[in-house]
Amino acid sequence: MNNVIEISKLTKYYGKARGIIDVSFAVRQGEIFGFIGPNGAGKSTTIRTLLGLLFPTSGSATIFGRDCIRYGSEIRRGIGYLPAEVYYYDNMRVLELLKYSASFYGRVDLNRIHELAEIMDLELGRKIDDLSYGNKKKVGIVQGLLHRPKLIILDEPTSGLDPLMQKKFFELIREENRNGATVLMSSHILSEVQKLCSRVAIIKEGRVIKLEEINALRQTAYRKVRLEFISGVPDSIAEAPGVSGLTRENGEVTFLFAGDINDLVRRVSAAPLKNLTIEEPDLEEIFMHYYSDIE
Repeated sequence: MNNVIEISKLTKYYGKARGIIDVSFAVRQGEIFGFIGPNGAGKSTTIRTLLGLLFPTSGSATIFGRDCIRYGSEIRRGIGYLPAEVYYYDNMRVLELLKYSASFYGRVDLNRIHELAEIMDLELGRKIDDLSYGNKKKVGIVQGLLHRPKLIILDEPTSGLDPLMQKKFFELIREENRNGATVLMSSHILSEVQKLCSRVAIIKEGRVIKLEEINALRQTAYRKVRLEFISGVPDSIAEAPGVSGLTRENGEVTFLFAGDINDLVRRVSAAPLKNLTIEEPDLEEIFMHYYSDIE
C-alpha cells in the first residue's frame, strides 16, 4: 500500500524552544490516521510544518511523494485542511467566503457547498461576525471539504461542535474516506480517535513515543483490575509484577495489570475480598499509561 504522507525525523525549534524533535511516521493511502497527545505536545507544529506553513529546522516530509517545502503550494491544492483555530473576514457572508475559497481550487461544483452546508446545518446567508465559534468551525469544515480533497488534515476538528454536530462530522469524514480520501486527524480526545482511526501515533513533549494499531492498543494484554477488601490492603498487590497506576481509596484498589493473572490471583487471596472486577481498560486509560511510563 502506498504512503500518502511520509515524515522522517522532522524537527522544529522556535529559537531555543522545543517544537517537535525527530518526528517520524507514515500515513497509508485510504486510512484514517490518528495523531494524539495533550495540548502543547507538538501536534499542530507537526501539521503546520507538514503543510509548509512552518519551515523545519531539520528532517523531511513528503505528501503524494513530493517534498512539502519545495512543492508546498502545489500539494496544498489537493489537501483539505481544518486548523485548530479558524479566523475569517468578519464582514463577509458565509456563502461569499466559501465561493471565494472555491476559486482557489479551479473548477468546483458549487452544489457541493450547499450539500455540505445542509449536512452541517450551516446557514449560508449569515455574516461571519454573527456566527458562534461552533458555527465558524462548521464553515471551516465545509471550506476544507468543498473541493473533494484526496487528503484531509484535521487539527483538533471537533472543538466548538456540540455532540450532535460531532456525530454528523464523524459520519461525513467516514463517507469521505469511503470515497477514497486519506485522513490525518490530531486530537487530545481519545474517544474521537477510537471512533474513527485505524492507527495512531502518540506524541509526548515533541517526540513520537508510540505508533500502534488501534485494535492492538485496545486489545493489549492490559486489564483494569478493581479490588475491594473486607479489611486492609495487602502490600503484596502493589509489589506484584505487571501492576501499574495503582490507586487506593476507602479500602478499594484500582490498577492496570499486564502479566500472569494466576500470580495476581495468588497475591489477592492473601486477604479476604469483598469484590473483584477485571475488565478491558478503555483507550483513555491505556493512553495515560503510555504517556506516564514511556520515555
